[in-house]
Amino acid sequence: MSQENNEAIQIQEIYKLKPVHFADLIRAVQLIFDPARGMSGIYREVDWKDFGIPDDVTENLKALGKEYRYASPHIPPEIIWSKLTPQARVWFLENKDDLWQFEEFFPALDED
Repeated sequence: MSQENNEAIQIQEIYKLKPVHFADLIRAVQLIFDPARGMSGIYREVDWKDFGIPDDVTENLKALGKEYRYASPHIPPEIIWSKLTPQARVWFLENKDDLWQFEEFFPALDED
């Protein structure tokens, strides 16, 4: 077993994280980076503190969202974990079961 695989397993076991938590995080950071989902000419001003995200965590999550803007949400957990600041890790652990709701808060703009 490679060191990366071992690290991923340890992270998931210690913090009771599942791959779905990391996929939900990627989808959430994509929305935090671009709440309008790339729609040309549309800009949404969002105060992420209203969603319980402190400013320092928001900056880290926006950077991840920019990096993975068009990526599949199935990125290896150890890569995502390594890019989170300590504050963002704490926020992620506290909110891991609610991240899917970001897609409900910001539904696709072309939906009725």
